[in-house]
Amino acid sequence: MIKNNKIIDALIGIAVGDALGVPFEFNTRDQMKKNPAKEMIGFGRYTVPAGTWSDDSSLTFCLAESLIEGYDLADIAANFVKWRDANFWTARGYVFDIGITTSEAITVLKNILQNKEYEELTRLKYLGDEYDNGNGSLMRIMPLLFYIKGMDISRQFRIIQDVSALTHKHMRAAMCCLIYLRLAEHIYNGTDKIESYFLMQTEILSFWKTIDYSPNESKLFIRLIESDIRDVPYADLKSGGYVMESIEASIWCFLQKHTYQEVVITAINLGHDTDTTAAIAGGLAGLYYGLDGIPDIWISAIARLEDIILLGEKLEKRIQ
Repeated sequence: MIKNNKIIDALIGIAVGDALGVPFEFNTRDQMKKNPAKEMIGFGRYTVPAGTWSDDSSLTFCLAESLIEGYDLADIAANFVKWRDANFWTARGYVFDIGITTSEAITVLKNILQNKEYEELTRLKYLGDEYDNGNGSLMRIMPLLFYIKGMDISRQFRIIQDVSALTHKHMRAAMCCLIYLRLAEHIYNGTDKIESYFLMQTEILSFWKTIDYSPNESKLFIRLIESDIRDVPYADLKSGGYVMESIEASIWCFLQKHTYQEVVITAINLGHDTDTTAAIAGGLAGLYYGLDGIPDIWISAIARLEDIILLGEKLEKRIQ
């Protein structure tokens, strides 16, 4: 019997969505229509058994592990290096899926840590370009919610920017993380998911005014922030590795569907970056529906389930 808490709900929600999506990664939408995801299966894209989660969950758990000891950007970076180079927080003892941007960024982190130039970690956010807008920071950002919840949004964003920039330096990637975590914070506080979405939109629009957010950037968020993402037809959603595609698709699935199972399966059947879209959507759905809303057969299949539960328990004790 798993002792229930919202951190565990979110962590397992991410891992289950991730593991469900791993076998279908890079499948096109047409391929998914012909062979839709339905249950937890193994192999497929990679030679890994059912219940195996990918880098999405690994880096999420690395962040959560670090936050147990408090917020320390260098320690978070060190955990990311340990994951890539020493198989820390891997599902089966080895890394089998890593994005190019993330791998290159971790090499930079390793050099910074080896040279003990820790102040450089807070300067990474000023070095971003368009190529730093993959979904690799969004997919792992959920544990930061449990550290920043209740803070002023400006302070939240400063912290989010630093954590996002460890692998994805552009402000757009960080803004997507802020949007995701503001939505998650309202859900954490027990607010209905549609109301949470509208509250988040209002907060983000207000925040943009305080920072004089670039119109060239804000216009990219029209469908998500200035309109209602639910109005976007399913066929018009994209689900590749671009952070804007990931946040739109994951929030759309979360808002439109009514069970954890429907949320993550719908996300996977969009195709392309199936594990990441389902992990991002699964984090919100796990937080909202709780473990009771996730099929037991999916939970029991997850690699290192007891370790994930223990991680969630430790983090909960830290934030109490």
